[in-house]
Amino acid sequence: MTKPPDFFSKDKSTNPRSLRVGEEIRHALADIFMRGESNAPELFGAAITVSEVRVSPELKNATVYVMPLAGENKEELLEVLKVAAPELRYLVSKRVTLRHTPMLHFRLDHSFDEAQRINELLRKPEVARDLAKDE
Repeated sequence: MTKPPDFFSKDKSTNPRSLRVGEEIRHALADIFMRGESNAPELFGAAITVSEVRVSPELKNATVYVMPLAGENKEELLEVLKVAAPELRYLVSKRVTLRHTPMLHFRLDHSFDEAQRINELLRKPEVARDLAKDE
C-alpha cells in the first residue's frame, strides 16, 4: 500500500536550487544536441527535445526527459543516450559551473503522448457536443 501524498510537508525534491540547476542542465543539453557536439555518430543530425531535467536534492543525479522529433526511433535513441551519458556529462560540466556535475539518467518523455491522447478525446463528437452545451 502506498502512502498518500502529504501536501503540508516541504518536498525537498522541488527546492529552488534543484529547479535552477535542472533548468541550466536542460539548456546546456539542448545546446549540445543542437550543435552536434557529441562524438556519438548516432546523435549527429538527431533532433532531440529535452523537455525537463529533474535533479535530486543532493544534486548528484539528474533525470533527463527526452523525445526525438516526431517520436521516431525512441528506444534506439534512448540506448544511444545511455551509452553517451558520460560524455554528455563532461560536455555539460564545461557549460554549467557546479562543484560536482550530476550523473545523467535518460528517460523517454511520455507527456507528449498523453497530451495527444487528451487532444483526441476532446475532439470526439460526444465530448465536443458536451463542450458546446457549456458555452
